[in-house]
Amino acid sequence: QVQVVESGGGLVEPGGSLRLSCAASGSIILINTMGWYRQAPGKQRELVATQPSYGHTNYADSVKGRFTISRDGKNTVYLQMNSLKPEDTAVYYCKLTQVGQDIWGQGTQVTVSS
Repeated sequence: QVQVVESGGGLVEPGGSLRLSCAASGSIILINTMGWYRQAPGKQRELVATQPSYGHTNYADSVKGRFTISRDGKNTVYLQMNSLKPEDTAVYYCKLTQVGQDIWGQGTQVTVSS
């Protein structure tokens, strides 16, 4: 059974930084895609950034230049978030996609407020 667990959320002031981590465990294949999504209250879940095992990263326009996704091997992904804004407040979810299957984490809350 594959599991995905996020960590690193919290409360930060506008302009601050946070780093989210996500680790997948279980039967992880070499070729996969890991990514970050977020869902704010009353809104649909949206893509933040994705990175395949081999290939280019993909970012939402709203986070380009502020967020950076990176990977460490086949089962770990990070999201470095800089210059955070109140509108970045959301629950951030990590997703692993492999062999046509999506596995989601439980989410971690990020709150940007003074």
